[in-house]
Amino acid sequence: MDRKEVTLFTDGAARGNPDGPGGYGAVLRYVDSKGQVHEREYSAGYQKTTNNRMELMAAIVGLEALKMPCAVSVYSDSQYLVKAFTEEWIDKWIRKDFRGVKNPELWKRLLDAMVGHEVHYYWVKGHAGHPENERCDKLATAAADGETLLLDDGGDLKEEIPAPPIVAENPEET
Repeated sequence: MDRKEVTLFTDGAARGNPDGPGGYGAVLRYVDSKGQVHEREYSAGYQKTTNNRMELMAAIVGLEALKMPCAVSVYSDSQYLVKAFTEEWIDKWIRKDFRGVKNPELWKRLLDAMVGHEVHYYWVKGHAGHPENERCDKLATAAADGETLLLDDGGDLKEEIPAPPIVAENPEET
């Protein structure tokens, strides 16, 4: 199957980690067949959370925004997120049904969001001038510092407002 190629940049932030406010930022980028670049930004803040939960939420929300199967390159400064896949930690966690793993509900939601997509994870050094990572950091910290913070009850954060799709069958739908 010929999949559309999408790039997802993500970042999470938490003030006073682990009990302070936090936020995530994600930027989805897609170049259509005419060479036109389509981008969407996503962010939200939470009252009390951790940076790792926000790193996961950035990837989850970005992947959940996709409307059709895509080839996705995810760029993150979170070794927690990237190494779970590049070092195959996730396979071990699945085999032991996530026993002893922090944030199992978010890892499961991330795996569900990946279904149907070909996803590859890449680590980028944070705060090192990578433009998209810096943009995601700004989105995440602005969300964490925002006045409207959602409740992170330690669950799967499903109260999240569904993100509009980035890749649709017709360019008019993006």
